[in-house]
Amino acid sequence: MTGFQTEKEAVPNMGSARGFPVVDAVKAALEDACPGVVSCADILALAAEISVELSGGPKWGVLLGRLDGLTSSIAGANNLPAPFENLTVLERKFSDVGLKDLVDLVALSGAHTFGRVQCKNIADPPADRLYNFSGTNRPDPTLNSAYRAFLTQRCPQNGNSSVLNDLDPTTPDTFDKNYYTNLEVNRGILTSDQELKSSPLAQGRTAPIVDRFAQSQDAFFASFAQSMINMGNIAPVTDPSLGEVRCDCKMVNDDS
Repeated sequence: MTGFQTEKEAVPNMGSARGFPVVDAVKAALEDACPGVVSCADILALAAEISVELSGGPKWGVLLGRLDGLTSSIAGANNLPAPFENLTVLERKFSDVGLKDLVDLVALSGAHTFGRVQCKNIADPPADRLYNFSGTNRPDPTLNSAYRAFLTQRCPQNGNSSVLNDLDPTTPDTFDKNYYTNLEVNRGILTSDQELKSSPLAQGRTAPIVDRFAQSQDAFFASFAQSMINMGNIAPVTDPSLGEVRCDCKMVNDDS
């Protein structure tokens, strides 16, 4: 796209968001079968559900009919919840997009039950939990000491910031409730994860939800499915004057 920066170039997505060739391949196949019918936005929504289901997680009905935007917002992508943010900021960011129920925050954070995270989000400022947490020259006191020792081997100080680590050290490729059982024993890998359980503000707010999901995978799955539907309903573009079905997910259509 010419003339503006894209969401792919936003700080949270640079070197992090992956799988674009898969989306492009799906889009190409759909355009061959039924040109101009299925948007890239709907492909992403369906891919999210399928990836969770194939990894052992819940299934849910994906609402369809979204259109793709006529532009791309790097500003919006740069305002995504960050791995170093505290509970107050996380709550505000979710509330600002209409996800005001704390269950949405806790359930959607549970997507970290699978996937990977780079060392820069654990060991480098401003996300440093291992060496200089919040400028104290000490590690994050809420981080389990044995887990911290393991992470320092993975992410040595001034080491390779792009090394990938399991978000869930117990079952890294399975969608289950172990994200929450990890938080119960201070083994959340990101500040934003452990804040849900260990922040003083979490008591009576998000911590009881963490406890409930740690005890019941069924409760987590049900809430996650509903929260994914809620998130999928954040300001979808459905007005043809404001959107289109892109022929290529990387760019707006050329109508010249």
